[in-house]
Amino acid sequence: MKQYDVIIIGTGAANIIADAAIAGGKSVAIIERGRFGGTCLNRGCIPTKILVTAANRIREMAESARLGIYTEKITVDWDLLSKRLWHKIQESDEIRTYYDAFPHVTTYQGTASFTDDKTITITYENETTERITGTSIFIATGGRTNIPAVEGLNDVGYLTSETFFGDAYPQKPYKSLIILGGGPIGCEFAHVFNALGTKVTVVQHNVRLLPKEDEAVSAHMLTQFQQYGIDVRLNQDTLSVEMENGEKVVTCSDRTSGEITTVRAEEILVAPGIKPMTELLHLENTHVQLDKRGYIRTNEFLETTAPGIWALGDINGKAPFRHKANYEAETLAHNLFSNKAPEEWRWVRYDAIPAVTYTYPEAAHIGMNEKAARNAGYEVEIAINHYSSTAKGYALGFMPNASDDGFVKLVIDSKQKKILGVHIVGVEASILIQPFCNLFYCGRQHLQISEPDICSDITKKLRALPLTRHLPPRSVYTLSETMTPHPALSELTMWTRYYYEKK
Repeated sequence: MKQYDVIIIGTGAANIIADAAIAGGKSVAIIERGRFGGTCLNRGCIPTKILVTAANRIREMAESARLGIYTEKITVDWDLLSKRLWHKIQESDEIRTYYDAFPHVTTYQGTASFTDDKTITITYENETTERITGTSIFIATGGRTNIPAVEGLNDVGYLTSETFFGDAYPQKPYKSLIILGGGPIGCEFAHVFNALGTKVTVVQHNVRLLPKEDEAVSAHMLTQFQQYGIDVRLNQDTLSVEMENGEKVVTCSDRTSGEITTVRAEEILVAPGIKPMTELLHLENTHVQLDKRGYIRTNEFLETTAPGIWALGDINGKAPFRHKANYEAETLAHNLFSNKAPEEWRWVRYDAIPAVTYTYPEAAHIGMNEKAARNAGYEVEIAINHYSSTAKGYALGFMPNASDDGFVKLVIDSKQKKILGVHIVGVEASILIQPFCNLFYCGRQHLQISEPDICSDITKKLRALPLTRHLPPRSVYTLSETMTPHPALSELTMWTRYYYEKK
């Protein structure tokens, strides 16, 4: 049985850990069940934003008349757009080739499962198996679409973000599409296909679109979707799905009134949220504990309840964003592979995770929304500024009181005048949120204990200090501990520090 210093399961953000371990001279095993690169490259952030960017251009050209610019009929070269998308996804092959070139690295294309805390069985497509063991194990297997139990859904068939960017990728945009779910994934696909001319219906269980956004942002987004011609049906229970005359028919019930309605379309995309990819790992053979939702429990140093096993990314349930996973991976790389004393270790905090939904307009936030702040007992003040009130906003064509006039909303602690949360809906919200991200991470940082019962000897010592860090606002290294939403254009400025640190 081969033995490694480091075993990594999953090849998304965990590649950052692999690189650090390799640089530290460790023997490394990398196990990947699917395509190398994880969710972000293969079926998430990157391919969806290629489609979103094209959809944004369509919106912008359609709105250019208010600036006195008139365009002829807009046409889309779906084949060219798709070629660019698949070209990017195919970078997955280069990732494995890159790691295979290192003499002390072995890549495995198979499904990992635990035999015990230190032993992993790899099952290949031909059902043969191989066992390996490791000193330090990192679980980063991500998540996948949480498929609801709806009568007839499996019989009729449906898409998910996983299958869409696979064999089910369409040869042309659908004529009509039903999307089950009005969260970030569902809304981004709704925006894309509506802009491409598809008749889109969103069936949402919650009473709001984007329910994790501030209520004012959700309301603004609903107005925009409706004005674009997207049929949004909120507060719905999805009862059944059937095939009728070549179309897929979804039957729904209003959760308040009980009214039964149906909607039909060429295809159905299921996007109600994600669930962790834990079932194949057989964690019951280890001391790794799951929370009540099925996610792996981790503390502020990403330790699990099993010594020598860490978990990061979607699998720990903290937030399903690549930038959050990168942040966790960089924290682990710093702590475990940079020869830093424990007193210089970093820890993860989850009170300031930026989030962006790449619709048109974009929605972005960091920190608490108004309702959460009030529920937490703060005396709250609100400050709102609209795009139209700025010179650039007017230049872009936004007018006061117009339905598409986006805004920035600050949630402020009225006693300390401290910003508790920032919420933006409008053009390039993903960029506008970045200065607030930097502010949230600057200054004196105090250790925030997470999952107190997960406590290695080192963790116990650091909690007792207690551990603190000072992040000067103008230090290039502060950028290393500041999240930037992925894949926002603000990465162009924030990631400049990588080139400095490589010198």
